[in-house]
Amino acid sequence: MTYGHLDIFGRAAQLYDEVWVAVFHNASKKALFSVEERVELLGETTVDMPNVRIASFQGLTVDFCQKHGAGVIVRGVRAASDFDYELQMAQMNYGMGGIETVFIPTNPLYSFLSSSMVKDVAKWGGDISPHVPEIVQSRLIERLRQD
Repeated sequence: MTYGHLDIFGRAAQLYDEVWVAVFHNASKKALFSVEERVELLGETTVDMPNVRIASFQGLTVDFCQKHGAGVIVRGVRAASDFDYELQMAQMNYGMGGIETVFIPTNPLYSFLSSSMVKDVAKWGGDISPHVPEIVQSRLIERLRQD
């Protein structure tokens, strides 16, 4: 999780009374942190956002939304290439469950950030402190040392 993610969460929290950050459990993908660890980190980094809730899920995003009474999915987009993919997902989610999608353009300060890039920089000993909260930086460095 980067400051880009937190920026989108915070901006969404200004628009909606309640914001759910949904952590998807993808068994086919080898994540650096478990779902439980990601939920914990998100909880720690969003503590100053009282209307933000964190939960994990498996399955379809529309099912998560319906379970939690969310009628809108908020997605951050960095570039046109992000939008192309996100638009297809938005149309599918609307078709399956009537769930709207709102796109929030990424703050230009974070437009180049990606979690993969941050992990690569950390792996090679680079300074990631401008890009992630301190708790995320320390946990990431600790995890990379274990591998």
